[in-house]
Amino acid sequence: MSYRVGIDVGGTFTDLFLSTDKGETVTEKVLSTPEDPSLGVIAGIEALAERMGESLKEFASKVRVIVHGTTVTTNATLTRKGAKVGLITTKGVRDALEMRRGIREEQYNNRYENVVPLVPRYLRRTVDERLDFSGRVLTPLNENDVRDAALIFKNEGVTSVAICFLHSYASGDHERKAAEIVRASMPDAFLSVSSECLPAIRFYERISTTVLGAFVGPILEKYIRSLSKKLAEAGFEGILLIMQSSGGVALPEVIIQKPASTLLSGPAGGPRAAATFARNQGAESCIVVDMGGTSFDASLVQNGVAQVANSSLIDRHRISLPMLDITTIGAGGGSIGWIDEGGLLRMGPASAGANPGPACYGRGGELPTCTDANVVLGYLDPKNFAGGKIVLAAGAARKAIETHVAKPLGMNAEEAAIGMYRVIGSNMAFGVREITVRRGIDPREFPMVVGGGASAIHTCAIAAELDIREIIIPRAASVLCALGMLESDLQHDFVASFVTRLDDADRAKLKSLIERLRFEGSEQLKLEGAHEREQEHNLYFDLRYIKQYHEVTVQVPMDDVLSGNFDAASKLFHETHNRLFGYDLEGEGTPLELINVRVRSVGRVEKPTLPRIESGGTDASGAQTSERSAYIPESREFRSVPVFDYRKLKSGNHIVGPALIERKDTTIFVSAAYDVKIDTLGTSLVHRRL
Repeated sequence: MSYRVGIDVGGTFTDLFLSTDKGETVTEKVLSTPEDPSLGVIAGIEALAERMGESLKEFASKVRVIVHGTTVTTNATLTRKGAKVGLITTKGVRDALEMRRGIREEQYNNRYENVVPLVPRYLRRTVDERLDFSGRVLTPLNENDVRDAALIFKNEGVTSVAICFLHSYASGDHERKAAEIVRASMPDAFLSVSSECLPAIRFYERISTTVLGAFVGPILEKYIRSLSKKLAEAGFEGILLIMQSSGGVALPEVIIQKPASTLLSGPAGGPRAAATFARNQGAESCIVVDMGGTSFDASLVQNGVAQVANSSLIDRHRISLPMLDITTIGAGGGSIGWIDEGGLLRMGPASAGANPGPACYGRGGELPTCTDANVVLGYLDPKNFAGGKIVLAAGAARKAIETHVAKPLGMNAEEAAIGMYRVIGSNMAFGVREITVRRGIDPREFPMVVGGGASAIHTCAIAAELDIREIIIPRAASVLCALGMLESDLQHDFVASFVTRLDDADRAKLKSLIERLRFEGSEQLKLEGAHEREQEHNLYFDLRYIKQYHEVTVQVPMDDVLSGNFDAASKLFHETHNRLFGYDLEGEGTPLELINVRVRSVGRVEKPTLPRIESGGTDASGAQTSERSAYIPESREFRSVPVFDYRKLKSGNHIVGPALIERKDTTIFVSAAYDVKIDTLGTSLVHRRL
């Protein structure tokens, strides 16, 4: 027997999904180890080995593939604990990193401060060199300036160097020469070069992305090397793949060269898995929500494809690499309840995390969290949490809520817990609106696929606020991202600027550029073991109307473009522009301008087979184990509700809410307005009844 394992390291739990070559699956959750995430990964693999009745060595030797999503780079950025970075750039633009676009994010807030750049000014060194927009040399590179900068960096203890020159997207010669000089002077330093990581126009976006790569690069490299060593010591001899923010996977050696591509690595697997479960119910589009211990992620899948953004922000720092369009807010099971200066109840974004965790964990936490509220409201069984592995301290949960929320607000613990439940539900509904309503999409038209260990308790509350009528809770919901990682293909994104009016484009040059990018992708995939028959290459254009400032990315037919036919590309742009902004200029004769050419190269990988469960009738009474008092939002009262053991449910079983369905890794709360049916994959299909 051989295994494939997906691993998602979160702020509170590390999730694992195991798939065997015999079609069996196993899920596992262990507490994360923020001080060294690799320790939690090994602990999770040890737990899987125990579940399979094998020693760690025996189990690890049978694992063919591990796909790993990491939050190492995200956490390094958010906590400002990355490498000490030195920046080499063109003379005259030393402060571009700090000036950004020159636009204050909150225009009417005079107290709003600019984000502190990741490189202080004294470590931003300039060199004499200049190219024009076509790559023609205006001023040769002054190599002595580069050597002087490297010497300053060495004396200042810099461990990572970012190199970003004006117009290097047109020619990377100056940057490559500067990199050679720095490597010779600082052989142990990590290098991030803009012409290698983002050869595209817009200087601030390019310099910010390059610096982010330098900031997190040494941290990621150290983590991957440490993890690889620990896995090898455990007996693992298979292939390790790292999840990218774009939703694809790649070998560690590739990721180390492009560390910024992992800044949303953790939640990137969720939309991939969600699309599969939505498709099983006949839906090509869906809303994806994932509530873990620390954060809540919301994303959108349309026509079977997770939405991707080519530019995003992380802690207010711009990154212009393809990333799944995921909205993340601080709303998880560990989110702390507190009272603001105006006397209003708030939830998060601060989290109790894995250590000390919620008060009910009994690990020293004293502040009230979402999980503590769920204990008080009866949604969680203190004696049967995590399959009985963790006994929750209900008294500690109540005391924390009474002390920090109930007494300041002049209410009892139950009333305070109800308020906490409502506030965090409202916060999560806001997160869903960000990726739907704000973009002109009606969330009522989509089913909601649920992931994360904490989501299933709050899912009906979110759906009720958004008037969503169908909820899909997969059997592996609590480890949805880990499952999605095993379903993710090898993927590499390439971009090159090619600024021209589309109708005046040099067909031969454009064809040559596209073929070069496609060749680079194909060669990279071959190195990772994907043969040409397993490859797929998709072409995207960044287009805009002449005189517009922002462009729109559209997928265009590669064969048509290579043959010199741009009609389909133009039509797709007009349609996309109309959908996003409510109008198009197709009939006005306004020319289109091409800005960037993008090629996404995909190598198909083996997907896990999901097992089916035993069929049964609609009667689910055989799975009922007890009754418990729980709060019912619709009637605003506590009342006794039936409790079901998920393991005893069969395909076809029907449960009318209110009810609680307990699983080892999560609890599903079906409120009074909903009912649930179990399908052949063990998916809980929750429908609004009232």
